[in-house]
Amino acid sequence: MNQKLLKLENLLRFHTIYRQLHSLCQRRALRQWRHGFSSAYPVWTVQLYAWPWPTEMLIGAALSQYRFLVTKKEERPWKSQLSSTKSKKVVEVWIGMTVEELARAMEKNTDYIYEALLNTAIDIDSLEADSHLDEVWIKEVIMKAGMKLKWSKLKQDKVKKNKDAVRRPQADPALLTPRSPVVTIMGHVDHGKTTLLDKLRKTQVAAMEVGGITQHIGAFLVSLPSGEKITFLDTPGHAAFSAMRARGAQVTDIVILVVAADDGVMKQTVESIQHAKDAQVPIVLAINKCDKTEADPERVKKELLAYDVVCEDYGGDVQAVPVSALTGNNLMALAEATIALAEMLELKADPNGPVEGTVIESFTDKGRGPVTTAIIQRGTLRKGCVLVAGNCWAKVRLMFDENGKTIHEAHPSMPVGITGWRDLPSAGEEILEVESEPRAREVVDWRKYEQEQEKGKEDLKIIEEKRKEHQEAYQKAREKYSNVQWKKRSYLQYLERKEQTSLKPKEKMERDSNVLPVIIKGDVDGSVEAILNIIDTYDASHECELELVHSGVGDISANDVNLAETFNGVIYGFNVNVGKVLQQSAAKKGVKIKLHKIIYRLVEDLQEELSSRLPCAVEEHPVGEASILATFSITEGKKKVPVAGCRVQKGQLEKQKKFKLTRNGHVIWKGSLTSLKHQKDDISVVKTGMDCGLSLDEENMEFKVGDRIVCYEEKQIQATTSWDPGF
Repeated sequence: MNQKLLKLENLLRFHTIYRQLHSLCQRRALRQWRHGFSSAYPVWTVQLYAWPWPTEMLIGAALSQYRFLVTKKEERPWKSQLSSTKSKKVVEVWIGMTVEELARAMEKNTDYIYEALLNTAIDIDSLEADSHLDEVWIKEVIMKAGMKLKWSKLKQDKVKKNKDAVRRPQADPALLTPRSPVVTIMGHVDHGKTTLLDKLRKTQVAAMEVGGITQHIGAFLVSLPSGEKITFLDTPGHAAFSAMRARGAQVTDIVILVVAADDGVMKQTVESIQHAKDAQVPIVLAINKCDKTEADPERVKKELLAYDVVCEDYGGDVQAVPVSALTGNNLMALAEATIALAEMLELKADPNGPVEGTVIESFTDKGRGPVTTAIIQRGTLRKGCVLVAGNCWAKVRLMFDENGKTIHEAHPSMPVGITGWRDLPSAGEEILEVESEPRAREVVDWRKYEQEQEKGKEDLKIIEEKRKEHQEAYQKAREKYSNVQWKKRSYLQYLERKEQTSLKPKEKMERDSNVLPVIIKGDVDGSVEAILNIIDTYDASHECELELVHSGVGDISANDVNLAETFNGVIYGFNVNVGKVLQQSAAKKGVKIKLHKIIYRLVEDLQEELSSRLPCAVEEHPVGEASILATFSITEGKKKVPVAGCRVQKGQLEKQKKFKLTRNGHVIWKGSLTSLKHQKDDISVVKTGMDCGLSLDEENMEFKVGDRIVCYEEKQIQATTSWDPGF
């Protein structure tokens, strides 16, 4: 820049010297001219030519202007260089990011994210602030914002201290005291388990059961004449209650396997044996219904050999006692065999310290609220104890036995009903006593936190799988249009989007008709669990989707009806009630409420409802059949129409029905007749043995002698679901 300034200064000096010399020459010439023509010109002309040039001012202004221009020119590339090297904002992102998290990372609002995703394949309407975004859409938003992205690992939360409640260490054997055995009665449905227990308890439970089958797990304390006490668990034998049987086997000391002497080993008998083996619990065999003439106890023992249940008669260690639950014959021998086995097992427990137990069943009582039936396994339960079970806690308000009588203490092996629960725990949950209510809340909060963490991990796996699928689909779409010009590619993509948009309402209608949303309500948690386990076996989604909207314990409520109305679903209630006002409200809203007291009736009803959602099948029912004896053609106007001369072999031909033409056993045409004549008369019906002429609605169809014409009618038959729940 300095060299350029020096050059300019030299040029300006040269220009100044030149002007000065030119001015001197002019002045000299002017003087000479004045001597010759002094009177001809006014004075102002002399002043004009005599005006001196402001040389210094000119040089100063020119130099300053030039310096400014040169400096500005040299600054331009430096400024542009700065702007080009200025870095873009880096946004830290991670897989599974939500809309709100991305907006926060970009220092924008969520509306900005929605705007950036307009005119893309993503469904903007379904996006919420907490919706997770795929990698493709995160990149799209960052690119449109003119920012750079940086992938980071998921932010690790601070490792929280484990605040869960756990079982105590094993107590000193010297502190243990003998306890009563917990015995589970298991076996096939209708083999007499509950009747046997009724005889031992001198009650009539079986007579009160709907359908004559047990559908709940029951816990009972039985006092024998000898003074011994046994806690019995009566499990359902129906196939639907497999989870209840498994739960009963896990909390028991001994399993009494009831097998009917006239029926032998059945499906649920085998399943009960497997549950006992899985829980490593010894078995006592009770061969029931020995009072029947067709009873064969030896056959039962032999059949059980195939399942590794070897009775003492065959050199094994399983006691077999033939009994009759109906007459009460030999029941004391069964009780003594159970007590003898319990003595061999030397069953003991620690009656001191915090309580430990297991939830056998749970339900909601109108007067008492959430209620659980539990077996105490350690410690002594008293009123005021604070308990934790799963994600629920309770301060014991009331305890009662199986007869509803209030009790003040529950020792190990005792079945007890507990009230005071804040929420309803699930059957099978472990019960632990804690120091205080704040500690109980702390334990429940920790368990919920752990579940959320597990769910988050599972969700991330699903998101990652979806992301990979979407990326693969995106790559395929890119490859599909890789050799197409961008204008044509844009047009083709627009057509695809338009086609998808037009198909959406049709797809929705089809989906709505092929989906059965259901709401399940049951009297106890175990019943709901059994029904949900049955629903899990549903394998006919290709015919009709079965969608579980909600399930719960307790009577049907207004919320259930509103849910069913929203989802166009059906409410199934098992051993629950619904008020008349609510029934009328549901009828007005078009909501179906189906109540059942026997579980397999509920399943049959569910199968029928699924079948009603399936499209009807069309069946052909033949009305008559004729054989073609001759073929000819007639002229109608300018057209030649082929005509078949037929004779009806069986049934009758009715012109209004549908027809099909068969040749060598193959159907070559289906449709309707344009004319049916007997001799020259148009007729509508041709009976067996009569001749007729007929023409079809397809003019190009050629008849051959020997072809057969079949008249039939179509009837719509309701399709049935292929789902088989297994019982």
